[in-house]
Amino acid sequence: MTSVGASVVRTHAGAVRGRREDGLMVFRGIPFAEPPVGDARFATPRPVTAWGGTRDAFAFGPPPPQESGFQGRTGVIDAPMGDDWLTVNVWTPDPDPAAGRPVMVWIYGGAYKLGHSGSPGYDARRIARDGDLVVVTLNYRLGVEGFARIDGAPANRGLLDQVAALEWVRENIAAFGGDPGRVTVFGESAGAGSVASLLAMPSAAGLFGRAIAQSVPGPFFSDGLARDIAAAIAAEAGLRPTAADLSSVDPRRLTAVGEALGPKMREFEDRWGMVAHTLTAFSPVVDGEVLPTAPWQALAAGSARDVELIVGHTRNEYRLFAALGGQLGTITDEQATAALHTFGPGPGFGADGERAYRAAFPDASPEELYEWVHSDAVFRMPSLRLAEAQIAGGGRVHVYELAWPAPAYGGALGACHGLDIPLLFGTFTADLGLMLFAGVGSSPEAEAVSSRFRTAWTAFATTGDPGWPAYDTERRPTQVFDTESVVTAYPHETSRRLWERHDFGALPLIGQSA
Repeated sequence: MTSVGASVVRTHAGAVRGRREDGLMVFRGIPFAEPPVGDARFATPRPVTAWGGTRDAFAFGPPPPQESGFQGRTGVIDAPMGDDWLTVNVWTPDPDPAAGRPVMVWIYGGAYKLGHSGSPGYDARRIARDGDLVVVTLNYRLGVEGFARIDGAPANRGLLDQVAALEWVRENIAAFGGDPGRVTVFGESAGAGSVASLLAMPSAAGLFGRAIAQSVPGPFFSDGLARDIAAAIAAEAGLRPTAADLSSVDPRRLTAVGEALGPKMREFEDRWGMVAHTLTAFSPVVDGEVLPTAPWQALAAGSARDVELIVGHTRNEYRLFAALGGQLGTITDEQATAALHTFGPGPGFGADGERAYRAAFPDASPEELYEWVHSDAVFRMPSLRLAEAQIAGGGRVHVYELAWPAPAYGGALGACHGLDIPLLFGTFTADLGLMLFAGVGSSPEAEAVSSRFRTAWTAFATTGDPGWPAYDTERRPTQVFDTESVVTAYPHETSRRLWERHDFGALPLIGQSA
């Protein structure tokens, strides 16, 4: 990396100084809201206080407090400390207010409990430079601070942080050379769930005109389920699930309370259902106010008909989690049966889900059934159904699948969850890319797939056309990214039919209505 020169841009709150790096001006750690601590804790984000003079924007802001998992893969260990969690970073070819370049706003994933926009894997220079556009990345509150449904606090505070960051973009991005009228939000995993939520949130309406959702996670919580989970989290510290009680615990210590529940989640299966078998106790909450309805219902009703959308998934979504859990090559028929009962489609899942999958895939091994039902239930079918909801609501959507396998372990991980991140950003030796590319970086083939992937995203942000036809429910054209990328009918027709009557929406507290 080369750094030469500096540039000062005046935001609504004050002037910031960035640095020129590899042909771009880069600004890091710009506050878009007040630190959410003290009397601002568990509250809607508050406008940042103006500052005098010029603020150096050379370093990423501190990460929001979070659990310890995957820290080494998300770059959090070496991040700065402090309470200024709510910051944005900007990569721009030229901070000229007359430039009016398209803007892309990245929302990281991490199960709604992990992540930091300063992670090396999210270095946006290749997207900004290759696409000749402005890229913004942002932080938002995670875990208990951002998503626990507690009394005395608004729901979905992490989503409200994202709205505040998008409002900052609307008010300030022109000064960085961006066009506030051409904003695309994009995110992966929990970031894609956040994008889906923003498409359904009245407070986010009009803040962006295009959106890309990469591997949308299915679990969204009803208010009753979310409150029950919050009560279990608070009980780990002997507290009530209230803002007053939880405020008595330092934010960096409170993460351990949420983390302590993880190993015990299966004890709540009779109340939480499939959520008890997932990796996180946090998800967006359909509270009726911040998020009035789940994205699938909102889009079908037309909430995002004026937003152009890309949505898709990887081919082998769940294989990453199986690998991290040491399960590759170990799945028994009993384990496959349990997974089919828990995650398969049908009324209340159970035996209906198992029968449906075994009949649809009669030659599948236990490991294949285990991977397929997890991939379908948690990511692939929620993503596809979001696309279908957009069409039902009168909107336009492009669908894709990433099928190119990760190079690590002789390709054993397949096109697993998260592989799209290093391909999109071109960060093959950082964070998850370090694992998926076996620590050796890219290859000509990887660079070619990466370039096609990135070009499609930046073309969409610029023109609304990613380079393949919009999806429809008759031909189902889908862009499959592989060594030789093709447009074909949606490649998982059997799974699509298994799930076509399944109602994706807010998961209820079992025994109570949603």
